[in-house]
Amino acid sequence: MNTPHLPHKLGFVGRLAKQFIDSKLTPLIIIVALLLGIGATLILPREEEPQITVPMADVFVQMPGASAKEVEQRVTFPLEKLIKELPGVEYVYSTSRPGSSLAIVRFLVGQKTEDAIVQLYNKLYANFDKIPLGASQPLIKSRAIDDVPIIALTLWSDRANAAELRQIAAQLDEQIKQVPNVSETTIIGGQKRQLRVDLDPIRLNAFGLSPLEISQAFQTQNTQLASGAISQGNKSFLVRTQSFIRSSEDAQNLVVATVNNQPVYLRDVATITDGAEEPASYVFYGQGAAEAKEKENSPKGETDAVTIAVAKRPGANAIAVSHEVLHKLDKIKGNYLPKDVYLSVTRDYGETAAERSNELLVHMAIAVVSVTVLMWFTLGKKEAIVVAVSIPVTLALTLASFVFYGFTLNRVTFFALIFSIGILVDDAIVVVENVGRHLQIPENKERLRVSSDRHRTLKQIVLEAVDEVGNPTILATFAVIAAILPMAFVGGLMGPYMRPIPLGASAAMIFSALVAFIVVPWTTLRVFAGTTGHGHDQEEDWLSKAYRRLMRPLIHDRFKGNVFMTATIVGLIVVVVGLAGSQLVVLKMLPYDNKSELQVVLNMPEGTTLEQTARVTRELGQYLATVPEVINYQTYIGTASPYNFNGLVRHYFLRSGANLADIQVNFAPKGERSRQSHDIAKAIRPRLKQISDRYQARLQVAEIPPGPPVLQTLVTEVYGPDYPGQIEIARKIKEIYQTTAGIADVDWYVESPQTDYHLTIDRTKAALNGITPAQISEVLQVALSGRNVGLLHDDNAREDIAINLRFNQQSRTSLEDLKSLKVKGNTGNLVPLSTLINTETTTADYSIYHKNLQPVVYITGDVSGRVESAVYAMLALQPKIDKINPNKPIDTYLTSQPTSTENYAIKWDGEWHVTYEVFRDLGIAFAVVLVLIYALVVGWFQSFITPLIIMAAIPFSLVGIMPGHWLMGAFFSATSMIGFIAGAGIVVRNSIILVDFIELRLKEGMPLEEAVIDAGAVRFRPMLLTAAAVIVGSAIILTDPIFQGLAISLMAGEVASLILSRSAVPILYYKVWRKHYDRPQQRSSDLPLLESGDLEILDRM
Repeated sequence: MNTPHLPHKLGFVGRLAKQFIDSKLTPLIIIVALLLGIGATLILPREEEPQITVPMADVFVQMPGASAKEVEQRVTFPLEKLIKELPGVEYVYSTSRPGSSLAIVRFLVGQKTEDAIVQLYNKLYANFDKIPLGASQPLIKSRAIDDVPIIALTLWSDRANAAELRQIAAQLDEQIKQVPNVSETTIIGGQKRQLRVDLDPIRLNAFGLSPLEISQAFQTQNTQLASGAISQGNKSFLVRTQSFIRSSEDAQNLVVATVNNQPVYLRDVATITDGAEEPASYVFYGQGAAEAKEKENSPKGETDAVTIAVAKRPGANAIAVSHEVLHKLDKIKGNYLPKDVYLSVTRDYGETAAERSNELLVHMAIAVVSVTVLMWFTLGKKEAIVVAVSIPVTLALTLASFVFYGFTLNRVTFFALIFSIGILVDDAIVVVENVGRHLQIPENKERLRVSSDRHRTLKQIVLEAVDEVGNPTILATFAVIAAILPMAFVGGLMGPYMRPIPLGASAAMIFSALVAFIVVPWTTLRVFAGTTGHGHDQEEDWLSKAYRRLMRPLIHDRFKGNVFMTATIVGLIVVVVGLAGSQLVVLKMLPYDNKSELQVVLNMPEGTTLEQTARVTRELGQYLATVPEVINYQTYIGTASPYNFNGLVRHYFLRSGANLADIQVNFAPKGERSRQSHDIAKAIRPRLKQISDRYQARLQVAEIPPGPPVLQTLVTEVYGPDYPGQIEIARKIKEIYQTTAGIADVDWYVESPQTDYHLTIDRTKAALNGITPAQISEVLQVALSGRNVGLLHDDNAREDIAINLRFNQQSRTSLEDLKSLKVKGNTGNLVPLSTLINTETTTADYSIYHKNLQPVVYITGDVSGRVESAVYAMLALQPKIDKINPNKPIDTYLTSQPTSTENYAIKWDGEWHVTYEVFRDLGIAFAVVLVLIYALVVGWFQSFITPLIIMAAIPFSLVGIMPGHWLMGAFFSATSMIGFIAGAGIVVRNSIILVDFIELRLKEGMPLEEAVIDAGAVRFRPMLLTAAAVIVGSAIILTDPIFQGLAISLMAGEVASLILSRSAVPILYYKVWRKHYDRPQQRSSDLPLLESGDLEILDRM
């Protein structure tokens, strides 16, 4: 090894290092890099999860009076066809209900939202001429991730009623809007102020009036116009016609008709109330067990509440917006909040983002310190100092690159950095270790001792050391990048979620190589100044000696070598197939995260009253209040709660109706509870289901999904030629769901039967009385639903005050009440509705759902129990579904919709579909990785066989990965696959080092049997250091539920590959090339040999 010193001509890397090793610019580069990193940390917006750009839009069309089937044919089908013509549209979901159609358009992930929405507008506006008569123009509303509220502020009190809380909320909302970067704010709950005009049908009949005349009176008399101006005495005076209704007294004195030359005032036929509107929803606030202990003097039980949901502008920093909003509220709440009204922050994604980013910054610092300490103990203090300088510089430059990538600081970008630490430190290790070895060479020690210019001599030695490992380091860097970068092309919702890992790690690898060639030599020259020789004892350690004793019989005894290789391959198969097949290691997209919130979604049977829904919700809330980890909860009855990204995709914000309710449950901070949120969800689900089952309600415990949200964990879509037939099949599948163990929260997208009274108008009788069907419909609408006939003009009101015309409660409680109403004919005669209509009792139309123009029925469920993966639930369900119709089996589709709806078919969707897409794309990425690595190694070794030997070690890492997941009780998730693929680059690097050293020993004349053994023994140290750095750097990630799989794959994979690549690769190399070396005359260019100069360079790697 210690050859005489020869004049060394520097290569590209050596010349690059020479430019900076003594340059005054190098310390400036270090400082600037660190400042860039600090600046990027301050500039980059912070959030808990990465924001996924999924352009979506909702298109609403009204067709009053039409049945669901007619809406489907007249509106939904033509609308869907137009939308599907647009490029970039991935899915079109539609719902046809009686009188209305909704189409949800989802574009491909990553498309620009503005461009997608403009295309949609242009397409629909260009086809307005195709709108059928009776249908409204489409109302288009775009949806984006920034629409999700980052803050929810809940006002609650046991003394102030919901209407008073609403007025306070409106005042606060006005102040919150003034905060910079605040976007949409929404007030949920409470009753708006309303001028209620409750008509008395008896008094109307006494004066010979109909509700339509009252409505007309408001529309003609509640007006005000600027008439113009008059000029008089060289002055101009404005003239304004004043007839606005500004108070309940104005409304009471409104003249609605004249009878017998006497005015009939509104107060004569109606009761006018300036107060709260009739409740259509309720919001309540309840304290949990954790909060009740802290606030002993606060009201107990559920109280009226109103929530203000606050969203931020696109690109704004969630932490800054949150802090500014809460800071302003702290300053002004004394002027707006009475003493008996409480304000609770029931959502603060800015705070959770700050906590998570600060926690991850600490974890990153721990990882840096841990790797540095590792280097100190394994390499020495001086080498550790060099490494300690290189890591922050590389990380700072990588952080700066995030600005250009357009990333935010979130858990994925931070874990990309932490994950990179163990890999990027390798370049610095190679360089500084080679410098240390050069300094212990006797010739170099002598050069330093006799040199008159020690600094210049030391610089020359450092440059020689750097140059010798330059090319292999570049190869190793590109090998790791080739292993990581293809993962950036994973598609679907998961692609943007995970993209920071391959892009960030690739950038880190490039920067680490540059730092190793620019910063490390400069630092090494100064740290190693004054030394006359540095290094570790040349004597082999006990591990290397044990390795030699182990490998000699495996190499020299062909039988033992074959047994070892066979046992390794069989062990690989047994471990992978056995653990996966026995479900000891479960495949899952991503495990649930430990969040501080969840939602309980309640669907009562259609036709349930608002009060009954509130009663059931209150019972659920009373149970939740007893759960130790719950600090508070808010119930939203008849309206939607503030939604998250999961709710954005599932469109929870459109939930409204007397039979629907949401419960927002907030847990104590993670540090104050022992159970994770998923464990709490599993624990409370049985009791919640028990309560809901008593009322025939359908309940879902909706946790925030760790990755891309889907309709539900388990989704079965039923297609076919006949919608009633699809519903019947779906009903049977739902029953199978309900009777299958491990499946919870079963629901389907079919409404419960609801009685529907059809009032058929006798057109002949109506015409004879001079009454049109439209008049009858309008009178019934005023009686039951009410009609807003104008605004009460109060200059100080912060919300619109509608004037609502409606029959009093006593006159609209039964069909007989409605039939007794009278309509005025064209001759002034009042005709009872009972003489003009006939009643038919039917069942209300069910909604008709489409997905990409095909009618579909959805059955949904969640997976609970020991195996929480949709894949295994599907395997349990599929045989039972196949037995539904044994004579004509139902077709099953796993990855795409059926091409035809001529036959009944099902498609599995939900988490399975995302899992399939991700693992498919990761599998393709892995194939690309193998091709790229193979091409790199072929280019380096100039052999087609040697790269196969090197890459044979890649699958052996599974021997460690699968048992690692089993021992940790972890799912094999998408992050586990990413760790496996990333580890492939490191494994290949270790194998390259081994094979390179084997060839070096062969070049020196060592026999093949001894060369393969000596390579593993001598090259153990750099391989061990690489593996140790990866393990120490990744250990921090083990604490994160989602990225735990990545850490396990890297750590366990590195341990297994370190052991197996040191044994399997030399044995394989020996077996492949043994015959060639036995017959030297047959050696040709096929042998994997390089030029001697390149081998000498690799020797010092």
